[in-house]
Amino acid sequence: MSTEHDLIIIGAGPGGYVAAIRAAQLGLNVACIEKEPALGGTCLRVGCIPSKALLESSELFEQAKNGMGNRGIRISKVELDLPSMLGQKDQTVSALTKGIEGLLKKNKVTRYLGHGRITAAGAVSVTNRENKTTELTGKNIIIATGSVVATLPGIEFDGERVVSSTEALSFSSVPGKLVVIGGGAIGLELGTVWRRLGSKVTVLEYLNRILPGMDDELAKQSLKVLKSQGLEFQLGARVTGVTLNRKTCDVHIEGHENLRCDRVLVAVGRRPNTAELGLESVGIETDKRGFIPIDDTYQSSVSGIYAIGDVVGGAMLAHKAEEEGIACVEKIVTGYGHVNYDAIPAIVYTSPEIASVGATEEQLKESGIEYKKGSFPFAANGRARAIGHTEGMVKILADKKTDRILGAHILGPHAGDLIAEVAVAIEFCASSEDLARCTHAHPTLAEAVKEAAMAVDQRAIHF
Repeated sequence: MSTEHDLIIIGAGPGGYVAAIRAAQLGLNVACIEKEPALGGTCLRVGCIPSKALLESSELFEQAKNGMGNRGIRISKVELDLPSMLGQKDQTVSALTKGIEGLLKKNKVTRYLGHGRITAAGAVSVTNRENKTTELTGKNIIIATGSVVATLPGIEFDGERVVSSTEALSFSSVPGKLVVIGGGAIGLELGTVWRRLGSKVTVLEYLNRILPGMDDELAKQSLKVLKSQGLEFQLGARVTGVTLNRKTCDVHIEGHENLRCDRVLVAVGRRPNTAELGLESVGIETDKRGFIPIDDTYQSSVSGIYAIGDVVGGAMLAHKAEEEGIACVEKIVTGYGHVNYDAIPAIVYTSPEIASVGATEEQLKESGIEYKKGSFPFAANGRARAIGHTEGMVKILADKKTDRILGAHILGPHAGDLIAEVAVAIEFCASSEDLARCTHAHPTLAEAVKEAAMAVDQRAIHF
């Protein structure tokens, strides 16, 4: 028996479930296929949400242990209850996955539990864990299967001592020595969690900088701050393999002595999850990196089959996938959908946070675009002083001729929230003067954004 739908979505991560809800709002009969019992994809189950829960808990632990004396708060004894901390993380994930399940029901989206495989244009088979198959048909199909962790040649995960970010969210004990391979967002966030909880953490990065793709000035400042907090770094380190000993691991670094540790976290990025989707059955070929090529409507080389999120490349971010899911569905139904890829923020949730939107200085120079720069330090911001978080700055880049904002980069408290203001400004093609002339409440961290915008024309007031 074939079950008919207007739209079949494979994957219920941020891109898939958001696309499903929007399609249902637009009147389509929608099927959403997910092989995991819990909805929300990698982001919610073993990525963004649980990592942020641990980042918050570990920061509170560190503050209680070391950071409240200068506030006049004396705590005689602070102990780590790791099982309870992990339990709070799991409760957060559970509540949100159930919330998504409720949203799909509310919008009358039909959920299928199992692995989805395209068998022909407009046809998908769903195989559950009991190996029972349900055949679905639909005019349109959206592939939203996300990504999976990548590794390096010579390194294999064992799930215990050589792990991905998934296992690093649930260590049963705090590693004495933890080596993190990769100096991007995932490595820095999880390295920070376990450093706060007591690990000696060393981050190995192949490049001569951390945070590849982010603004170089911001990355350099971030490196100084993270070093001052106790993270150790080896930059320009090419890891060639990991050897498991009886109780320890040896990380092999080209040109250096082996680095011995208790656990190794491999955080070198992610790759598109396109295996076993049946792409070959309809003639869809991935590129050399495994991504599905699409046109400006998110349609693949086969009419009626679309792809969004991590499987199509670009920034591998949950909010990018959500925007593409909405735009793809709206294009299918109304003929128009929009994503401004110049206004997609990226955030690293260390403390202080690191946030970026739009172009970096390096990208502008490479493109030959003349620009103006305005910077403002949080050390000169009253609110930052009052809360005791004065590290970092706000930097705004604007076109030299038109003053249109081209990018913004923030290292500082609540940078991930502050960057939203500049993302909106970029979306509406605002100038730095537009942002500078908007009244910002005092005392707030957001005043640093206003002052950076004023600094573009060298008229910052408080610095």
